[in-house]
Amino acid sequence: MALLQISEPGQSPEPHQRKYAVGIDLGTTNSLVATVRDGSAEAIAVEGDSVILSSAVHYGKDTVTVGAEARARAVQDPYNTILSIKRLMGRGVDDIRRFGDQLPYHFAGSDGGMPAIETAAGPVNPVQVSAEILKTLARRGREALCGGEGGGLDGAVITVPAYFDDAQRQATKDAAKLAGLKVLRLLNEPTAAAVAYGLDQGEEGVIAVYDLGGGTFDISILRLSRGVFEVLSTGGDTALGGDDFDRCIATWLAAQAGLGADLDAATQRRLLGCACHAKESLTSNEQVALRYGDWQGVLDQVTLAELLDPLIDKTLRACKRALRDANIGVDAVQEVVLVGGSTRTLRVRERVAQYFDRPPHAALDPDQVVAIGAALQADVLVGNKSSEALLLLDVIPLSLGIETMGGLTEKLITRNTTIPVSKAQEFTTFKDGQTAMAIHVVQGEREWVSHCRSLARFELRGIPPMVAGAAHIRVTFQVDADGLLSVTAVEKSSGVSADITVKPSYGLEDKVIARMLQESYTHAAEDIALRALREAQVEAERTLESLLAALRENGAQLLEERELNQLERAMEALRLAHNGADATEIRRRMETLNTLSEPFAARRMDASIKRAMQGHRLDEFDQ
Repeated sequence: MALLQISEPGQSPEPHQRKYAVGIDLGTTNSLVATVRDGSAEAIAVEGDSVILSSAVHYGKDTVTVGAEARARAVQDPYNTILSIKRLMGRGVDDIRRFGDQLPYHFAGSDGGMPAIETAAGPVNPVQVSAEILKTLARRGREALCGGEGGGLDGAVITVPAYFDDAQRQATKDAAKLAGLKVLRLLNEPTAAAVAYGLDQGEEGVIAVYDLGGGTFDISILRLSRGVFEVLSTGGDTALGGDDFDRCIATWLAAQAGLGADLDAATQRRLLGCACHAKESLTSNEQVALRYGDWQGVLDQVTLAELLDPLIDKTLRACKRALRDANIGVDAVQEVVLVGGSTRTLRVRERVAQYFDRPPHAALDPDQVVAIGAALQADVLVGNKSSEALLLLDVIPLSLGIETMGGLTEKLITRNTTIPVSKAQEFTTFKDGQTAMAIHVVQGEREWVSHCRSLARFELRGIPPMVAGAAHIRVTFQVDADGLLSVTAVEKSSGVSADITVKPSYGLEDKVIARMLQESYTHAAEDIALRALREAQVEAERTLESLLAALRENGAQLLEERELNQLERAMEALRLAHNGADATEIRRRMETLNTLSEPFAARRMDASIKRAMQGHRLDEFDQ
């Protein structure tokens, strides 16, 4: 008899057939692809001997160019050369209108709400541009792994900033799909950096990932517990990076050379080039000789530290805020990882070591560390290693909830909750006989829906007509490992349901998230008071509406004129309180009205029972 074949755990059905997987760091300025070969992860050369691919795409009438050649055309052909497309991922047309004048492109709307950039090849959107970069990286990965035999990749792990919201993550997955890549998962960049240093194999504890690139700074606080990575908090500054270091040094050079403040663009570019050269030279030298025009001088490490310290202070303040968000002190941090080319600056390393009171991990190339971590994770997920080797958990950047009566936000999943996660809560109807419910999904920390971000709307129909508050509608929020949200609503007695996968056409960048969080802190006391007031107003509206309906039905039959007048006066008092701004007064008036209406409610109940019993004997109800 034939034997049933069972493959080795964690391996493909063909014994020890290795699968091909890559890790991709899809960056704003530069991108990389890495893989695991012979047990170790390494970046793959993409342009000549360089492992770095410029995240630039040039569109000609019949050609598309990616990389350094495309970037070189930015000055001569800015409208057809797309740079820093990552900043536009997950954005909508309305978002682009607010800052589009800062970009050298012609924008147009599209059917999906995604902005389109007019080029010589026709309109292209951010997903299509990112797909071109991913195609180039995937092709080099296939060539390096499959030897040009035409084989394909079995999967890729693509990294994203920890602050990327669901729209930006979905846009990244869409770009990968367009590029023909199978996404094993999206991985937060700081988590990938920690994996690259093998911290997942170390002792349990807290890890800080300090990521200082050319234009942005990010700080992430991770916790490793029982082999599980969890992102505790994130923070940073989107307007701070190595470019600011260059500008600071260039300003010093201009002053030393006696140049005025009003410099033309060509002079500014030359000064920035000289400043960048000086900064890079000082990563391995105590001082560097400089010359500009007739001026010549020396820039040393001490002077450089004086110039850069105010900027580095900003990054450390962001670190302090991130630790506060994580509810831990700096002494709880056991490991510090440096990411981003600007962390090569010696003064940065010194200040980071001083702040965290420990030397940071800096042995790996800071430009490659994220891609290497992604490659290690891809090797696990594709099946070349046991899937139990590493489990990574991330968090959502902002709370998720729905709109309730009165325009209030009810949070189902709070900010910094570990994903994947699924949470449910029961809601009910507001009016008698209500057969449908509009569900508005929002994101943010404020109590008012108008202060949060709208994600999606859908309707649950077919609810059996009942009195207000009798229906039980269970709303479930589920966020998967990639940070994508699905929402389901089910009416429990009938089983009718509706659901939606939240795939909005626009996203939030980290500075907007930071602003929303800051506003939630600033307005916390005000929001709590306003929520209490609005909840009292909604309850008063429901009380007045239900009592008015009852009075219309049989108030004249069941109440004396004196009782009816008392109720009407109490209702009017509640209406006046409802229009005020004192939640305590509203609730006091409601208690008074409820007390006065209790006899009326009892009589209505008795009358209802009598109607039900008419034509029946009492012993029929005992059977």
